Amino acid sequence: MVSWSSFAESAPELARLAEERFAATGLVLLGTLRGNGWPRITPIEYTIWEGELTLGGMWQSRKCLDLLRDGRCTLHSTTSDKSGQQGDAKVYGQATPLAPEREEGYWRHIFERMNWRPEGPAHVFTIDIEAAAYVVFEQEKMRMLRWPGPQEWMDRGHSA
Repeated sequence: MVSWSSFAESAPELARLAEERFAATGLVLLGTLRGNGWPRITPIEYTIWEGELTLGGMWQSRKCLDLLRDGRCTLHSTTSDKSGQQGDAKVYGQATPLAPEREEGYWRHIFERMNWRPEGPAHVFTIDIEAAAYVVFEQEKMRMLRWPGPQEWMDRGHSA
């Protein structure tokens, strides 16, 4: 597993496409595992800060408690068109709570970006990336980039 900056170095086109899709709405869909093993999907804001994909969440929110219990997660770009022509970015990884000594720098970054800071405690996680993919449907084919692996487009035919 690697940081966002290491991922971007080894798969620059895929990282760029993921950043564009994530930035299109400023949200990603976070997939976590509930305590009973069932999946939970939640929209969440993200940032790339100091070379790391970083998430902040409300104190003791269910999604954050999920990540504290089991850090495995997925992030998916938000999608609003069933055609798939806008593309879907997916990142799979492991969430780790941000070290307490780094929290103040993170919150300064968030305040500079959003003019907002929590009034009380909050959770912050960095995501170490294990795998990523980008899928887009163009004309009569599905195109996909994925990492790890060779950074070349895979094309497959599809029917609408």
